[in-house]
Amino acid sequence: MSDQEEIRLGVNQTVTGNFTGESVARISSLQNEPPWMLERRIQAFQVFEQLPLPQTNSESWRRTDIRGLDLEQFQLVTSNESQPNGKSPEFFSALEEGKRNSGLIIQKDAAVVYSALSDTLTDKGVYFAGFKAALDERPDLLKTYVCQTIQSEDNKFNAMHNAFLQSGYVLYIPKGVVVDLPLRVIVSLSGEAIADFSHTLVIAEADSQVTILEEHLSVDQQEKGLHCGGVEIFLGQNAFVNYAQIQNWNKKVWNFSTQRAKLERGANLRWITTSLGSRLSKLDQLVEMNGEGSHADLLGLTATHARQHIDIHTYQKHAVSNSTSNLLYRNVLKDRSRTVWRGMIEVQKDAQKIDSYQQNDNLILSKQARADTIPGLEILADDVRCTHGATAGKIDQDQIFYLMSRGLSYNQAEQVIVNGFFESVLQRIPLEYLRNQLQESIAGKLQLN
Repeated sequence: MSDQEEIRLGVNQTVTGNFTGESVARISSLQNEPPWMLERRIQAFQVFEQLPLPQTNSESWRRTDIRGLDLEQFQLVTSNESQPNGKSPEFFSALEEGKRNSGLIIQKDAAVVYSALSDTLTDKGVYFAGFKAALDERPDLLKTYVCQTIQSEDNKFNAMHNAFLQSGYVLYIPKGVVVDLPLRVIVSLSGEAIADFSHTLVIAEADSQVTILEEHLSVDQQEKGLHCGGVEIFLGQNAFVNYAQIQNWNKKVWNFSTQRAKLERGANLRWITTSLGSRLSKLDQLVEMNGEGSHADLLGLTATHARQHIDIHTYQKHAVSNSTSNLLYRNVLKDRSRTVWRGMIEVQKDAQKIDSYQQNDNLILSKQARADTIPGLEILADDVRCTHGATAGKIDQDQIFYLMSRGLSYNQAEQVIVNGFFESVLQRIPLEYLRNQLQESIAGKLQLN
């Protein structure tokens, strides 16, 4: 499809062209962006044009082959919507659950179709809105923070995201504000061969607290798609952020995401990453402890089946003394699926009295599945305690026999064991209904029910 050809997708929404300079200009024009945003897009696009797709001769991509990816088959969605254009019937259940949340944003393709925030939080200065609305209403926040930690020069997907981003949401929590109930976000793909460039921007000022539940899903289980996302989380002094991202794309979606967090003095981050869907996923996650007393818990849950491939790179960076981090990623694999986890703990030269740990455990349910675990330490200080561990193994048949002797079928017994394997992560997800939903999704993906 040429740049001039357009397909109407919805209200004030079109599928148009592919990834060209003309498309960059169109996005900026439709969103009525300030000049600085267009300038950033153009700079990123120039890098995007120059960089090749990552190859397996690169160490970070050695175990992830994306030669089957053809960017030309995906199309941009452009929208000039700054405000929600109505409720989407596919998500009525989410709207009902919204009664348990402080706020809810639902995004379908590149458009926010529903947005709500409690009046109490609005009165306290909390800002929670889609990316386009934020460009109109809070350009100061975006100019200061957006894409400041996602470097275009690192790889083609970063540059692509920075050039074409136009969706996602912005959350700002003022100093001292405590958000008691979670904020919920649903990011969905529905059309054929749609490319999504959602961006998550969270700014939690000093002494604030918030929980965010973000879900990525496919409305149609048969439509191919591309997600090239970014996440940036900034925590001020003594802020607490509980951020859970659940990726459940269908088996035809290519998923790439660069995720960054920066913690100031005394800040506390609990980051839960759940990877269930996609054809192939490549996630790059970096957390920086930049203030003394800062702490990060990084928790991951991955369930793969068929020929899924999920590659996750985590980086715990300690830039100052007296900071801590703890990572636990657990994977369950079935059929011919494959997971790759590469972890690094970096302690800079003057960062003393660091306590950091990383653990990756794998439960393998078939002979053809494969789990690669590559932990790493880069320690430049001498007064630290940094360790890592990894396990990989099959289900204990004695456990299966015991459960079956209590009346369970083999599949039921297997499901009980898988649920127990994931429990240390699941128990930290703040909403019971969401934990139950995840367990059902895992059972379905692994065909355990």
